[in-house]
Amino acid sequence: MQVALDDYVWAAGIATDLVNTAPEVWHGEDKLPDLASLAAFADLHSLPVRARPGDPRAVHRLRATVRDLIDHPEQARLIAGASALTSPTGGITLDTSSDRRRWTVSLRPGATVTDTLSLICGIGILGVVQTLGAERFRACGAPTCRGAFIDTTRPGRRRYCMPGLCGNRVNVANHRARQAAAHE
Repeated sequence: MQVALDDYVWAAGIATDLVNTAPEVWHGEDKLPDLASLAAFADLHSLPVRARPGDPRAVHRLRATVRDLIDHPEQARLIAGASALTSPTGGITLDTSSDRRRWTVSLRPGATVTDTLSLICGIGILGVVQTLGAERFRACGAPTCRGAFIDTTRPGRRRYCMPGLCGNRVNVANHRARQAAAHE
């Protein structure tokens, strides 16, 4: 598998999705509890690696590492941590197979799903730090959510880890509060 160094938005999205599978985000329910759920996560994100029996525990450790980086977004710490995440690479190459030349990082043969996710998360974090800045790493703005995310939107105003879920819940709560106040 090759990951383009300039595809940090995609990579940061996967990092965000990974950290938001944690039980603290879902009120005690781990969204990656076993091999089948990890395989489904890899399939959902089109990762061409198969999950193996020891992978869920390793991915949980990776998820905690990535979450810790998002929660403590000091630039030097993000760079050091994300650089460590990219260690399972097989080498950096210039891909000239298309009209657009891009630098890519390849995984070494036999890489695990954890290696793949580690590389992707590292590239996402490094790309966002370089291009958008460390202030793009945030906790979810919903009062009942403990999620975190990497904001890759152009204006940089994203407030929720899962806008369709957390943002919608906040909007519904605000609407109900306005309706209740209007009926008093």
